[in-house]
Amino acid sequence: MPSTDYNFEGWLGHGPSAAEGKMEWGEFEPKPWEETDVDIKITHCGICGGDLHTLRSGWGSTNYPCCVGHEIVGTVIRVGSKAEGGLKVGDRVGVGAQSDSCLGRKGDCAACVSGMENYCGVHNVSTYNSIHLNGGKSYGGFALYHRAPSHFVFKIPDSISSAEAAPMLCADITTYTPLKHHGAGPGKAVGIIGLGGLGHYGVIWAKGLKADKVVVISRTSDKKADALEMGADEFIATAEDPNWAAKHASTLDIIVCTVSSSSMPLMEYLTLLRLDGTFVQVGAPEDGLPPIQQFPLIFKRLKITGSLIGSPGEIREMLQLAADRKVKGRIQEIPMKDANKAIVEMAAGKPRYRYVLFNEGQGSS
Repeated sequence: MPSTDYNFEGWLGHGPSAAEGKMEWGEFEPKPWEETDVDIKITHCGICGGDLHTLRSGWGSTNYPCCVGHEIVGTVIRVGSKAEGGLKVGDRVGVGAQSDSCLGRKGDCAACVSGMENYCGVHNVSTYNSIHLNGGKSYGGFALYHRAPSHFVFKIPDSISSAEAAPMLCADITTYTPLKHHGAGPGKAVGIIGLGGLGHYGVIWAKGLKADKVVVISRTSDKKADALEMGADEFIATAEDPNWAAKHASTLDIIVCTVSSSSMPLMEYLTLLRLDGTFVQVGAPEDGLPPIQQFPLIFKRLKITGSLIGSPGEIREMLQLAADRKVKGRIQEIPMKDANKAIVEMAAGKPRYRYVLFNEGQGSS
């Protein structure tokens, strides 16, 4: 393997206390190089709720040391001889929450063959805290450099800034995919539960896909003005109106729930759906969802389902659509050196609405 003149360094979590702002800067060994890989000089990386869950071992035991961050944008600095997608040195690219799958490597599962690599059931490799098919450990984007299989590396359209593109690779696609899949377009009324890093993209995309009505559902009205400015038609503050469920019963066709809470009023949310309505859960609470009663499902033929990020094809489609329709989220840029402070603020719910870390001196804005 040719030598490189750069070191893989980043913020490493060495135990659950890392989520309390105790990550430590250090070197790590990326996956062993393959000719299908590319190396990326990171300029930006968004902060996702999944980063916190992983740092504190909330979704299961984390393989420490762990470098989180799966909303990565940067510049290609090395390209393997068998890399896909026409990538070349100098290209501005991104990597999302998935970094590898069995496609072309271990027999091709049905999901990968059908272009749904995000649902690979044979070897689904996350961008961090996972093991690649060649045995190497995956490390994320709170770092200076990132190595990834080229199949999961996406060119960023020129009209989208690097900072804006970063959260599109996870938060944006996580809401775009279920909205598109379940038909959130003309003639449909869409509800978005939670107006945070995920939910605000849900509002933007529901409007972008031309849904007839978009309703934001939150506990309080603190973010009502923001929701309406983003394009929401209505806002329901559940903690401020004891009759909210009855007032808005049977008014929505699709609900996308972005919150991660085992105490959310799930059964009341289901009353908001019309006949044949669909409830899509994308938030992943560490202690599971509330119990479900059967009668709302039976009497309205409701569907409760989930959705996982997006496939490489869907991400490329979404990025181009975002460029064509000038879709933009609300972000706040923070220097990479302040990552510990940023994750503490993230846990406290302070971002409005997505934090994006940037590497000073790495060609960032």
